[in-house]
Amino acid sequence: MSQMGFDFGGQQPRRLTKVTPSKLATFEDCPRRYRMAYVDRPTPQRTGAWAHSTLGAVVHNALRALYDLPAQRRTPARAAALVVEQWQDAGFADAEQAQRYRERAKGWVTDYVERHDLVTEPIGVERWVSAPASSQGLDGPPSMIIEGRADRIDQREGELVIVDYKTGRWVPESRDARSAQALALYAVAARRTLRMPCRQVELHHLPSGTVAAAEHTEESLRRQLKRAEESAADLRQAADTLSEGGDAEELFPVRTGRHCSWCDFRPSCPAGQQAAPAAQAWDLLAP
Repeated sequence: MSQMGFDFGGQQPRRLTKVTPSKLATFEDCPRRYRMAYVDRPTPQRTGAWAHSTLGAVVHNALRALYDLPAQRRTPARAAALVVEQWQDAGFADAEQAQRYRERAKGWVTDYVERHDLVTEPIGVERWVSAPASSQGLDGPPSMIIEGRADRIDQREGELVIVDYKTGRWVPESRDARSAQALALYAVAARRTLRMPCRQVELHHLPSGTVAAAEHTEESLRRQLKRAEESAADLRQAADTLSEGGDAEELFPVRTGRHCSWCDFRPSCPAGQQAAPAAQAWDLLAP
């Protein structure tokens, strides 16, 4: 006699792979990099800090800290002060360059607070969302668990909006917001987690003041989920085969290109070193 809840008709329940947008993007860019970041232990040698990553983290942390304050204290001046409090110099060429970008970052967040409504409370800031999902839609059997941390989730006119802050050289457009897999997956996970519609996604580029927005349809979300499913299945198979004694180089092949110049694992990848010259730690800063 079977126990209630454990009768699978002679079949084992399907094992769901947990994936984040970062893991999926890393695997698609270069399977070897994925292996070094998430599979190999101990973790291979990495590069030092990158100035653009430091700058992005400072701005994100300052805006998060701003939302921790009461609404009436979310002023441009306080936002600028929080940049100073959160500041790190890691990855910059020298103290002069670090100071110059600290001042720029203060200006970015000051302008951002002046232009945007930060009084209305968001649904979440740096909110972790996690939910089973499938490209077959809400009613389909789940094929994976998508999860991650959204910069901000707003509620506008009864619907959720995913907001992602950007501080890099590239100025996004609406098509970039629509094609961003991370934003689409956050929208699906937020919809399931918070039980509210979520179609709107936005990239907020602080250096330029650009807001690149897009509205997803069920079909566009399904396409992103299908792409994620395929990558999740490939990385799961590669990891499982490796654990059974498979060849790491064959299962996680290197995929070289311009990105090898600023790959975190460049010191541990001879193929990447040959494929492209090393970037300086500050080369990807917004001009």
